Amino acid sequence: MKLGIILQSNKPEHVWNTFRFGITALKASHQVKIFLMNEGSELDIIPDSENFDISMKVAEFKESKGEIYACGTCLKVRGKEESKVCPVSTMPDLLKMVEDSDKVLVFG
Repeated sequence: MKLGIILQSNKPEHVWNTFRFGITALKASHQVKIFLMNEGSELDIIPDSENFDISMKVAEFKESKGEIYACGTCLKVRGKEESKVCPVSTMPDLLKMVEDSDKVLVFG
């Protein structure tokens, strides 16, 4: 199954659980793409904490062949540019992800 996930939150627990779910799906042989929107586009600056090892979950997700994209407009509003975490994407890219997915989930 192809899963599209839209992450709209920068709350550590929301982000952590989004990536935990994505990793679980990848381990079950599903394809997973995560599109970062709104506060979710701040992924690269969300700090790890004792309870939420976000950077490790992101690395595990990417190592498991999960794909991450970030809304370019959301990044621009925040004065950010493309990061090492993921490439800049557009609304047409999000639309394509939705069209190509068997299921779309929204976290945040």
